[in-house]
Amino acid sequence: MGLTPVPGDQLATVVTTLEMRERPRARPLPTSALRLVRWAAPAPDAYRALFRRVGGPWLWYSRLTLDDDALVAVTHRAETQVHAAVDRRGIEVGLLELTHPAPDRCTLDYVGLVPELTGQGHGGWLMTLALQLAWRAEVRCVSVNTCTLDHPRALGFYRHAGFVAVKRTIETFPDPRALGLLPEDAAPHIPLLASPRGTA
Repeated sequence: MGLTPVPGDQLATVVTTLEMRERPRARPLPTSALRLVRWAAPAPDAYRALFRRVGGPWLWYSRLTLDDDALVAVTHRAETQVHAAVDRRGIEVGLLELTHPAPDRCTLDYVGLVPELTGQGHGGWLMTLALQLAWRAEVRCVSVNTCTLDHPRALGFYRHAGFVAVKRTIETFPDPRALGLLPEDAAPHIPLLASPRGTA
């Protein structure tokens, strides 16, 4: 057993892939003051703003590396749905993105709420809606990934929802704070070891 060095401008995380291979039993929708709004063709700037708001604390970065054309190509695909969770003031406070890459499969690409809403029951509400949208008549498997950079309760949350862990992989990628994609103070629980691009 040994340790693998990770460069200061990189991050490493253990990714757990989970699957659900049986349609969950119908259950009442948990109470929430939020509502889910379909973004049929999200504008790139609006999408990035919500992506940062929800995922910045956990260093979500992949969508932030895409230019407008590439982001539109991903989020406007016929097989992909993007939804925003909206509060009573009309402010977007959550993101749900899912893709049906094949008629019998669905992936939950992004499921999250702003950190201020953690522990208030809204996550159960969002997951219930996510599964309703994911389990089309012909779907036989729904999958989702989480990693050790996500909220510490994320893995347990998915397992509680009925997902089963099936695979672990190690991912390394550039620290989005060092690239300037996220502010230096994002995810303060994960030390920034490299100077942001453009600074001494």
